[in-house]
Amino acid sequence: MKKDFTPEDELLFLALGGSGEIGMNVNLYGCRGRWLMVDLGMTFSGGQYPGVDLVFADLDFIEERADTLDGVVLTHAHEDHIGAIPYFASELGVPLYATPFTADLIRRKLQEAGLVDEVELNIIDHDHGQFSVGAFEVTYIPLAHSIAEGHALLIDTPHGTVFHTGDWKLDEDPIVGEPTTEEELREIGEEGVLAMVCDSTNVFNPKPSGSEGAVYRGLLEEVRKHSGRRVLVTTFASNVARLHTLGEVARETGRQLCVAGRSLDRIIEVAQDNGYLQDLPKPIDFDTAMGLPRGEVLIVATGGQGEPRAALARIAEGNHPIELSPGDVILFSSRQIPGNEVAIGAIQNKLAESGIVLVSGREGEIHVSGHPGRPELEALYEWLQPEVLVPVHGEVRHMQEQARLGRAHGIPHSVYQKNGDVVRIAPGKPGKIAEVRTGRLLLDGDIILPADGDAITMRRRIALDGVLIVALDERLQPRIEGVGLPLDEDYDAFVAEAEADVVKAIARLKGKSRQNRGEIHEAARLAARRAAQRWSGKKPQVRVLMPREA
Repeated sequence: MKKDFTPEDELLFLALGGSGEIGMNVNLYGCRGRWLMVDLGMTFSGGQYPGVDLVFADLDFIEERADTLDGVVLTHAHEDHIGAIPYFASELGVPLYATPFTADLIRRKLQEAGLVDEVELNIIDHDHGQFSVGAFEVTYIPLAHSIAEGHALLIDTPHGTVFHTGDWKLDEDPIVGEPTTEEELREIGEEGVLAMVCDSTNVFNPKPSGSEGAVYRGLLEEVRKHSGRRVLVTTFASNVARLHTLGEVARETGRQLCVAGRSLDRIIEVAQDNGYLQDLPKPIDFDTAMGLPRGEVLIVATGGQGEPRAALARIAEGNHPIELSPGDVILFSSRQIPGNEVAIGAIQNKLAESGIVLVSGREGEIHVSGHPGRPELEALYEWLQPEVLVPVHGEVRHMQEQARLGRAHGIPHSVYQKNGDVVRIAPGKPGKIAEVRTGRLLLDGDIILPADGDAITMRRRIALDGVLIVALDERLQPRIEGVGLPLDEDYDAFVAEAEADVVKAIARLKGKSRQNRGEIHEAARLAARRAAQRWSGKKPQVRVLMPREA
């Protein structure tokens, strides 16, 4: 297999994130000794890593070759595509390329990180804007998605054209933006598409994803059902089309619009600065909203994914200026992101216990996905007629299913790959030619560290079994403190017995062993741990503190 990872007279594809998982998208294209990065995203921990919120792809492969990287092209502004930029763009040291709405959000991130003067950010026209990056000619192709200015990338290379879909769907009534038409996409296909690198998220959905226009009608109908009640809608803050829809629904139902959530405030500001949401009703403040008759306010709030610090969680806890009463209604105009089910359920149960009426997307047409179902995938296959299909943006089951779907619809080559697989797209038969090390990095406090490092491993062990501290004084007499052991009533008796066991274990050491700090340390550690296991069935982490050597 290939060991020299410098691309020669060939076209390579390498995912460092986003293949084998949903989120954390980082893709590389290689040609003639140079690399191009598409997207630089992150994901959320979801409790997998204790004490950690943000998770990044390990960029070690391309950081070691930063002098061969020509730029980073961003498809759209979702966090799983741009969220890692403030943490890695300065180190990569290459220009960023984005359309105006996406660039505005990136600029604000860089400002918050104090990096706005260190990173070159190039703004490209969102309507088929074209530019050159190294060996690549890139064109933004507008496609519908659940955010303003979602784009595919048409990447022209010396070996042929790649259609990198980004996140997309087909939508005849997208509310915001004008996606590329079927006729225009067919024209691209007629000119020749070597490879399509394609979103796999909803490949198991047998139906089209649905239209934002249909959501407008569904939300309007649903809000009208609840006259005389406060209605709160929670949705993804980044969905500018949904915010436009909710503004229209508020206007049509005679309600004032109230917005709760800093991310919503930021998205509205950025959208309006870039020409969107110009007709959005001016939101009222919380005090005004609470002073209106219940049926005259429509609240839009963050927190539909169960985020503990978001507006909806605080409303459920009763510590937010927005208050809901029994009979008031919450519409979940969003889908549950896998991994968030428990957190969402906890908030929904707390709200339901307070007598709040909950309506989810399953109960009415109040949400549609931003990713393509099978009919949309099949349509794009037909329009573009690619020679090669490379599924991305999905778990293994999603990507393998899309590879099968592509083959069933006549695409000559479907290449299944996952993070770290180096795929040669051309020349010759497409397929995996090598594998490089990939991994995850975590933002732990202010420090970025490996997901499989000692700190997180130890934190998990402590979470499972607790910790014992054994402090030895100058006479090697122990004092033991336990944290996290299930011994509330028996704790003092356990400590007494464990300390006695440590004394006996050290006393059993003979000869030179009695002077060997390492052997004393190990004897104390094992004695304390065995006592804890005997009393509790747990095997805690044990830390032995010894007096300093004279």
